Amino acid sequence: MGHVVAEVDGTLSSHYYDQKPEAAHQRREIEARIRGVTLHLITDSGVFSKTGVDFGSRLLIESLELPESGDLLDVGCGYGPIGLFAARLNPRLNVTMIDINERAVELANINAARNGIRNASALQSDLYEQVRDRSYSLIVSNPPIRAGKRVVHRIFEEAVELLRDDGQLWIVIQKKQGAPSAHEKLKSLYREVVEVAKSKGYRVYKAVK
Repeated sequence: MGHVVAEVDGTLSSHYYDQKPEAAHQRREIEARIRGVTLHLITDSGVFSKTGVDFGSRLLIESLELPESGDLLDVGCGYGPIGLFAARLNPRLNVTMIDINERAVELANINAARNGIRNASALQSDLYEQVRDRSYSLIVSNPPIRAGKRVVHRIFEEAVELLRDDGQLWIVIQKKQGAPSAHEKLKSLYREVVEVAKSKGYRVYKAVK
């Protein structure tokens, strides 16, 4: 996930992966159409890709192979596009969205309600902290690259513990932001890793437990 870090008076401005964004609210509505589905989403300052669904998330949604049913977890959900599109595309899925950013979580829940999506909800969680007692057939993420490689690799590592047998982790990542090292890390953790899609420097990987 891309993010511009600004420096003001020698201190870094808030990030989209902060727990409590300090940026003044600037809500807006965007329309996104992917895989024949249209969602109207509220975004705000202090959340990732506030002006529209970013290319990486869009590529991941377009590429996702959704199971007939089961539990899906969207890690670092932002205002909810990946999890909400998955929930709308397959109403038989039970979708949980998590993010450390309380503003993003609030928006994800608002967006579920605005679009009449009843099979998705969001929780504030520092990585998997609030969902460690659950298990999933599918985990998806456009990981917060700017939070650092250690955080991104923790997403890969700890997903293994929450995935059911033959469960899948789907990731989108830019080549210039670490796709090759992410691919190697995934191969060290999962029995099968496939590059499902690539476009404009982005890679979508499917990792099977």
